[in-house]
Amino acid sequence: MDAKELFDQTSLDCGKLITQRYSTSFTLGIQTLDKKFHAPVYAIYGFVRYADEIVDTFHDHDKVKLLAEFRRETYEAIETKLSLNPVLHGFQLMVNKFTIELDLIESFFQSMAMDLDFSTYNDSRYQEYIYGSAEVVGLMCLKVFVEGDDAMYQRLKRPAQMLGSAFQKVNFLRDIKSDYEERGRVYFPGVSFELFDKLAKGIIEEDIQRDFDEALIGIAQLPDGAKLGVKVAYLYYQKLFDKIKGLSAETITHERIRIPNSQKFTLLLGTYFGSKLGLS
Repeated sequence: MDAKELFDQTSLDCGKLITQRYSTSFTLGIQTLDKKFHAPVYAIYGFVRYADEIVDTFHDHDKVKLLAEFRRETYEAIETKLSLNPVLHGFQLMVNKFTIELDLIESFFQSMAMDLDFSTYNDSRYQEYIYGSAEVVGLMCLKVFVEGDDAMYQRLKRPAQMLGSAFQKVNFLRDIKSDYEERGRVYFPGVSFELFDKLAKGIIEEDIQRDFDEALIGIAQLPDGAKLGVKVAYLYYQKLFDKIKGLSAETITHERIRIPNSQKFTLLLGTYFGSKLGLS
């Protein structure tokens, strides 16, 4: 391994470390992908995770300035194919290798900027936010999975978007308490945190289930090396969603819902062996 290869690999390893520290569920899902997809997906997750940290964590700093700098450095890294920021260097390697469109990245940044400006969302703003914060991430990963097969990419675009959408909406339900209390946000249009009730919760859940149903059709058509890992992530979020559906509106406005790590490993093993036996 020469010096440049060492630099590239070290940068990609940072994406892996970030994923492992921030998300047990996505780490498990990535580990069940074909090995060739590990580094690309870790790099994508590391990039979106750090951008999200800018808007959600650094309250004592100028978030608008930080996000603008991160955005500028991202495009500079993609253009020059180099960054001394290991997260951005690893990300640009994958953007350039898999020809990830810049408009996906720009939509992502627009949604991150919305988090700095909006506390309530109407229907159009909600859809714009969901697309930029979640659906485009699914499309970035799909670019990796199809490995240049544009016909497959076009065929699976919609299911990939719906999977990202379902994941994000489940996160919104899970985090409705913290989003409101810590950030003053309610993402669901027309929903008041103080008046959140069974009816509002049920309407949201019906919408999420439609996203899950459409996404599942696409998962079955993914390349073999990607199918299992995506299915694990799908099942984890479906399990979390099922748990939320079984709770009252009052409960989820008072506590954050989690799936224990032991159940995550059970899901992983069940999906793995079910796939090997042709059961899933």
